[in-house]
Formats: sequence, structure tokens, C-alpha cells
Amino acid sequence: MKYNNPILPGFYPDPSICRVGEDYYLVNSSFAYAPGIPIWHSKDLVHWNQLGYCLTRDSQLQFDKSVVSGGVWAPTIRHHNGRFYMVTTNQDSGGHFYVWTEDPAGEWSDPIYVDQEGIDPSLFFDEGKVYFTSTGNKDGMGIYQCEIDIETGHKLSDSSLIWTGSGGKFPEGPHLYKVNGYYYLMCAEGGTEYGHMETIARSRSPYGPYESSPRNPILTHRSSDYPIQATGHGDLVEAQDGSWWAVFLGTRPVGYPYRHHLGRETFLAPVQWSEDGWPMIGDNGVVGLVMEADTPAPVLWEDEPETDDFNQSTLGMSWNFIRNAKKVDWSLQKRAGWLALRGSNVRLSDKGTPAFIGRRQRHVDCEITTKMEFNPSDGDEAGLVVFMDQQYHYAFGLTHVEGENVITLRRQVGSIRDVKYSSPFEGTVIELKVQALPEKYLFSYRGADQIWHPLGEAETHLISTEVAGGFTGVFFGMYNYSAHGTTAYYDYFRYQK
Repeated sequence: MKYNNPILPGFYPDPSICRVGEDYYLVNSSFAYAPGIPIWHSKDLVHWNQLGYCLTRDSQLQFDKSVVSGGVWAPTIRHHNGRFYMVTTNQDSGGHFYVWTEDPAGEWSDPIYVDQEGIDPSLFFDEGKVYFTSTGNKDGMGIYQCEIDIETGHKLSDSSLIWTGSGGKFPEGPHLYKVNGYYYLMCAEGGTEYGHMETIARSRSPYGPYESSPRNPILTHRSSDYPIQATGHGDLVEAQDGSWWAVFLGTRPVGYPYRHHLGRETFLAPVQWSEDGWPMIGDNGVVGLVMEADTPAPVLWEDEPETDDFNQSTLGMSWNFIRNAKKVDWSLQKRAGWLALRGSNVRLSDKGTPAFIGRRQRHVDCEITTKMEFNPSDGDEAGLVVFMDQQYHYAFGLTHVEGENVITLRRQVGSIRDVKYSSPFEGTVIELKVQALPEKYLFSYRGADQIWHPLGEAETHLISTEVAGGFTGVFFGMYNYSAHGTTAYYDYFRYQK
């Protein structure tokens, strides 16, 4: 059958996968967004349903002052003896840790920390031992490993350098597998950029020495003009029928020179094993936007509604906060059928927790519309934001300047800020629209006259990763800056692709 890539569009990088019976579970990095580490469920590897998040409590997430590309990243999910384990790294507080649960859709444990330096941790269970593998630089850049007590996280052996990769820079994202008596160590090399690739080595012992595959890299789109770029940071899974599959990140750049703003996304490809026991991902290391492969029988999930009318008792799983969800004052009960978002004195450009509730941009062509009621005092501002990070975003909303309400479009690109105002706006109820195109965003609004008025536009590439840096992707969010604590009410939020 044919299927489309990416299987998870938008900012869903660093995928890791495991299988339990006929069910597949997948996690992604979330960085400084909360809740942390989304977890997904699938029956066919192609269609995914979000179960929730692994990190939902203050005891699990500690990054109040992180940059947006800080926080938690590069998770691994594994299942052993009835428990799911998710291991990751908090770059700003505590380092490596893992949490566990018997129900992946439920609550996960408090963190259990492991004292091994570096990033990108993974777990491997084998013959009563638990191997903890990660990227480090203690004795040179490479893959380090130790054994741990899975109940406590305590190290049972010293950390050893087991492989330095196949020769590319930044060997990272390691995973260990055992197939037909060999231990296979797979990692990414080249950095999470256009030279990205996936490589593999094997040994008869989990500690090596490791023999590099003669066919490395087993996945790469470097120095190509494919519509998918930067492929790497993958994980392997064996399906119930004995076939093998890889999930990995990639980007879909816009224009030339390449730049991407949706973030790194999750892709899927079949894995073929050679007669001499080496895996290869996709078509000799290449994957497409449309793939043909014998996936498990399709099992579809209900599509997410394009409009959130805020009529439920809680927010849907697609909504995220920046850094600390508990510091955002919001309610779905204050006014029935509306989301109430109380203003904060933390700006979008600050490192605290602004009054922001957003969801990922998942398509280069889409349209966002919302209806808001807001009666701003002097200096207050609420509306919609196209948000890459605190220094790269486009904020579009209602404010109060020199005694009058006006619509503002504030474009921030690094240290450069540009502000545009409309003519005075009558009333406090407004609809805001952002039309996303591959190369630009168009901003318009309407009031009681029910006529859409354009206010301006902004380039997508100026908030792309190639300009802004970092590791995340664009969010569309509702925001409210108010030193007075003024509340903005949102009637609906519509995402149309």
C-alpha cells in the first residue's frame, strides 16, 4: 500500500518507537513546551493517535527560565516486563532521567536520574541487565554506555566509550538492538542539519568492539535536492510479521536557499536486511513523501476537529504552554463556550511564562482564525502569535495606544522589531486571521462590519530555523500581555489546512 510522509507533520522531532504485541508507541522531543514529551499510539505505523504526555507535573518538568530550545529532548521509549520506560534529558535541570508507567495513557512516575554526562539517552534490556547508552564527550565525542539498576537509576558500572561513529561529526542519538546474536548500535551523525545521516555498527558484545557497516550511511539525503532533507535521528522497530521499520526526523524546506519553519518532523520507512546481516533504510538510504510498502492493515483514528469551540471541560491534547503551564491563568468555566486567558506581565520575548496557549503549525498552507473579546487598558495586548521562539515571532492583536483601541502587527526578528498599527478600532470584539503560505503569512481582521481588513504580512523564512536557530518549529498561539491582569476571551480557534 501507499502512505504519505511525514507521518507526524509539524514540530515532532527525535522520534523513538517500541512495539507491544500489535500496538506501537512513539514519543517525540518537546523542549521547553509543556506538557512534555507527547506519546502516540498506532496499530499500523502510519496513522497515529495521541494518548497524552509523559511529563505533566511540576515534579517532572523544571525549566521555568529555559530558552524555547532548552528543556527536554531526544526521548527513547521502551517496554519491559509490563512497564513502559521513557528516558530523556533535561538540559536545564538534572540531566538524564527516566519515568515509567504501566499505562502509557495515564500518569507516569516521578523522574529517576542517571549520573552519566551528555545527551540523547537510550535504554536496552538484555539477559537481566539494563544498558544505559548516550552521547558524551568525556574521553572524546562518541557513544558512552554503562549498566544501571532500573529501580533506582544507580550505575552498576563505569561509563565507557563504545563507539565514535563512522567518521561524521556529532555521533548522537544512539540505540542498541540485538538481532541474530549481534548487538547493533545505531546513531545519527553529521548534526541535525543538512548533512544529517544515520549510521550503524555491530558487535558480539554490547561493549564492542564495534564494526561499522560497509554500507554506511544507512539513511541520508545530504547533498541532494530531495523534498525531504536532514534525515536522521532514527529508531528501529520489528513489526509483528517480522518486517522492520524505521522512524526518523526530517525537514521539508521551502524555497532556495533551503529554509524550514515547521520544525523537524517524523517520517517512516521500511528497513531491508542484507544477506550478510546489515540493515538499510528506505530505498538505499533514500525516502520519499509518498512511499509504497507492506505496512500492517490500516487502522484509522478520528481526525482532530478543525475548530475548537472551547465547549469541553479541558483543553485538547494539541494545546501547549511555554515552560510552565501552572503559571498560566486560564479557564474554560469562567464564561461558558469561551477560553478565558488572564493577562500576564511576562512578554513573549521574556524567558518566563507568558500568557500563551498554542498549537503546532503542521502544514505550510493553512489558515488560523479566532474570535476574541478584549477591553485593553493602556499597554495591554492580546491576540494571535506566529511563534518560533522568544526572539523570532509575529504578534497580531488588539491593544490600547494614546486613548484608542488599535490593531497591532508586531514583527520581531532577533533584535529588530517592527510595529504596525491600524486605524482606531471600534468595539472590543474582533476576529483575527492568519493565512499561512509557503513563503509568507498574511494578517487580517474584522469587526462589526464583517469585512476582512488586511493589516500586513511577514516572511516565513525570517522565523525559520536557518535564521532563528534552535530546534523547534512554529506554533500558532493565543496570547495576552497585560500588567493589569486584563482577561481576553476567545470564542473559538479554527485551524484549516
